[in-house]
Amino acid sequence: MSTYGQFCPVAKAMEVLDERWTMLVLRELLTGSRHFNELRRGVPKMSPALLSKRLRSLERVGVIRRSEADGRIRYTVTECGEELRPVVEAIGAWGVRWIGELGEEDLDPHLLMWDVQRTVPVEAWPRGRTVLAFRFTDVEPKVGRWWLCVTGDEVDICDYDPGYEVTGTIESTLRTMVEIWRGDQGWTQAMRSGSVTVDGPRTLTREVPRWLGQSTLAVVPRPA
Repeated sequence: MSTYGQFCPVAKAMEVLDERWTMLVLRELLTGSRHFNELRRGVPKMSPALLSKRLRSLERVGVIRRSEADGRIRYTVTECGEELRPVVEAIGAWGVRWIGELGEEDLDPHLLMWDVQRTVPVEAWPRGRTVLAFRFTDVEPKVGRWWLCVTGDEVDICDYDPGYEVTGTIESTLRTMVEIWRGDQGWTQAMRSGSVTVDGPRTLTREVPRWLGQSTLAVVPRPA
């Protein structure tokens, strides 16, 4: 770990936090990821070797705790790490408010669907199995087709057809869905403009926004 050679507490904190990917790994840990593969889904462009290195660094300074049960490694946030939650949330809110421009390289369907999976309000869904298919028209077919399966309190996301009856299909560009998820535009606006279409029972158009919702940062107010 590199140092700034300063006694300033800001400098000492940044020796831990400003290494590439560290804040994003911390974001994943604070949103509930506990196992290595879960963390990888939240940072899909990060190499496994670098993820392991960052986890060791966070463990060494006491931000996380590593434990093993039944041969499986688990990472939990310590009291020290939990104190960083408002810091991460504040950075996210600042990013929503002031860094709104998205390049093509920022549009990652894997991260989008992983975020959708872990925040789905299952209490709003029917108790039986419900399957929503997603078709993103502006990316390659191999990463542009997804299936969200909700059964009771269980939520699964698949990048292959799971073979279940599809309740409805949502079609849009990946950019549009990312903008909705971030709160840059609303479901109603997107559906009225035709940038999002829902193919299925008539009631599905009304239910989809309630079933999927938006990211936790979507409510952050934008500058006038």
